[in-house]
Amino acid sequence: MSEFWKPSLSTNLYVRWRSQLRTWASFWRKASSSILVLFGASILLGGLASASPQSDREARYYPLATLPIPPGIVLEAGAIQVLPGSKLAVSTRLGDIYIVDGAFANSPTNVTFKRFASGLHEVLGLWTSGDGTIYATQRGEVTRLKDTDADGRADLFETVADGWGINGDYHEYAFGSKPDRDGNIWVVLCLTGSFNSESKFRGWALRVTPDGRVIPTTSGLRSPGGVATNYLGDMFYTDNQGPWNGTCWLKPLVPGGFVGHPGGFGWYAQATNLGGAPKEPLSGSRIAVERAKIPEFVPPAIAFPYNKMGQSASGIANDYTAGKFGPFTNQLFVGDQTWSTVMRVFLERVNGVYQGACFPFREGLASGSLSLEMAPDGSLFVGGTDRGWGARGGKPFALERLRWSGQTPFEIHEMRARPDGFELTFTEPVDVASAGSPSSYQFEDYTYIYQASYGSPEVDGAKPPIESAKVSSDAKSVQLKVKLTPGHLHELKLPGVRSASGEPLLHPVGYYWLNEIPAKLP
Repeated sequence: MSEFWKPSLSTNLYVRWRSQLRTWASFWRKASSSILVLFGASILLGGLASASPQSDREARYYPLATLPIPPGIVLEAGAIQVLPGSKLAVSTRLGDIYIVDGAFANSPTNVTFKRFASGLHEVLGLWTSGDGTIYATQRGEVTRLKDTDADGRADLFETVADGWGINGDYHEYAFGSKPDRDGNIWVVLCLTGSFNSESKFRGWALRVTPDGRVIPTTSGLRSPGGVATNYLGDMFYTDNQGPWNGTCWLKPLVPGGFVGHPGGFGWYAQATNLGGAPKEPLSGSRIAVERAKIPEFVPPAIAFPYNKMGQSASGIANDYTAGKFGPFTNQLFVGDQTWSTVMRVFLERVNGVYQGACFPFREGLASGSLSLEMAPDGSLFVGGTDRGWGARGGKPFALERLRWSGQTPFEIHEMRARPDGFELTFTEPVDVASAGSPSSYQFEDYTYIYQASYGSPEVDGAKPPIESAKVSSDAKSVQLKVKLTPGHLHELKLPGVRSASGEPLLHPVGYYWLNEIPAKLP
């Protein structure tokens, strides 16, 4: 019997708990002691309350609506796709796809779920071509589904591509993107057992062309949690802490690139479109050091510091709505499954290399944030599941919607690297006296050991002083003069900065991962 075959609710619960038991050992390896205590408390108390003073403050700007899920539906939402007619397609980890109607209502209480397909294997990617056809990325293939007799159920299932391996290991997830600028769906493949590449192309990103060809594209993946493009159409994925990953990351996917984990090098022999495997990295080194020695090494763009921003980076959504979701147009939003949060990401390219900053955005979601989907009206849908590693939200699954209230929070809008420090822009004018004082800021940098062992502590830390803080004439930006270190995460706290109206920042912290220092200004 397939692990995710679902004839009844009772079978659903059996499969769900069986999977939980199978992943328990990995949970203990991954979780920190603080999260273990938190998860244990959620079991004893029947789930943690999602409300907190911070989530209450965030709700003023981004209120959260929970969509009611009918009894009998186990909606561990693996992927979400907006459909014509203000509907959603939502897939589940148990292998179903539902068409959801009513999710866009101001008060989503009358929401209907109609099952479009079942019998699939953990669908973690959805896309529609707009003609009623749905493409689903499941563990073993990308599948084309059609409803040919117009009864609301898929009756035609066609394999588009299946050029990778699967052996039943719980960790062999396959996340699928929407099409890139060339019409290709990118499939990012988790390693076998989270450590090895025992099945074909595990630990790789593959491109599936519109005609079904599979193109091996990027090696070095460990445990992806989501894949999507930024507003420029460049592809990114989230990778999770573990071997060769000192923390969780957002990494660019570049054809021919290597993104850090050498476990899949054995499959270069079958990647005939590429050259030989890159040079093996040295365990115990640093990313910046090994990047200088390995030409194919594409460094991460964003570091999500472990136990500061989250523990399980997941789905990605780009704000393409031109202001309908607030002041963060063209930025990325990334889920964290363990912390039940959504994070915000600002990216820039320096010397042709992606890097940038992450910021807290919204906490208090009901389950573990896994799948994210931005809709044209400015709705951000978040699908949640707690299976595998538990989640702070406390509920086993959820489907929720974030919208902008129309009020602008006082936030760091962008954090850009300069030759001599950082330039910060803000969503509202700052108080010149507080923002112009170096004492309003706290700054440190550190990095992670690049090693075959699991994770890493923060190492090589320093606390260079902020030499000056210069406020712009319009009071919307500040230039901080401070020493930068390539290959380090730069943690900036702003406890003393106030807006012109006297408000503190909603989230007074940013984390900038630096690969390159910009060239000197003229």
